[in-house]
Amino acid sequence: MWVYQKKLQYPVNIKKKDLKFAKQLVTQYGGFAGELNAALRYLNQRYTMPDDRGKALLTDIGTEELAHVEIISSMLYQLLKDATVEELKANGLASHYAEHKKGLFPTDANGVPYTTAYFATTGDPLADLSEDMAAEEKARVVYQNLIDLTDDPDILAPLLWLRQREIVHFERFKELYDFYKEQGL
Repeated sequence: MWVYQKKLQYPVNIKKKDLKFAKQLVTQYGGFAGELNAALRYLNQRYTMPDDRGKALLTDIGTEELAHVEIISSMLYQLLKDATVEELKANGLASHYAEHKKGLFPTDANGVPYTTAYFATTGDPLADLSEDMAAEEKARVVYQNLIDLTDDPDILAPLLWLRQREIVHFERFKELYDFYKEQGL
């Protein structure tokens, strides 16, 4: 089904650790508007799309969202690399360390673990695509908020790219929504 190339969809090369920012960025891994949530939502919704066009779009975007999970995970790893226990504690990451050491775990910025309750699926193509457009807009806003929280060009570059992908995904979902609406679905 997939061809895996052992490289990120967008390169990540963060040169300095930033634990405070990592604590915020994790929300795009496991938060309500995060990449993991989007991937699971779209890959589940594809089965109830009424035609191959819809199934293909949800599969394509859902798969791309998994690639975004890789980008966020790489960013988190690089932001936390070589952090001491004292630095983790000083930056509000002691509870994460207690349960996961330096392992990545999907949470929001407040440490609330990821839950599948975040994603919606109704089985109705128009309702689901409306939810998908809203999800892409929420993710775009969170990326913008994260962009506002840093001035590190090594962090900004992938965030700007990811924000733009949210805009493209919104547009693709809107096109499909409009097509289905015209078809009377």
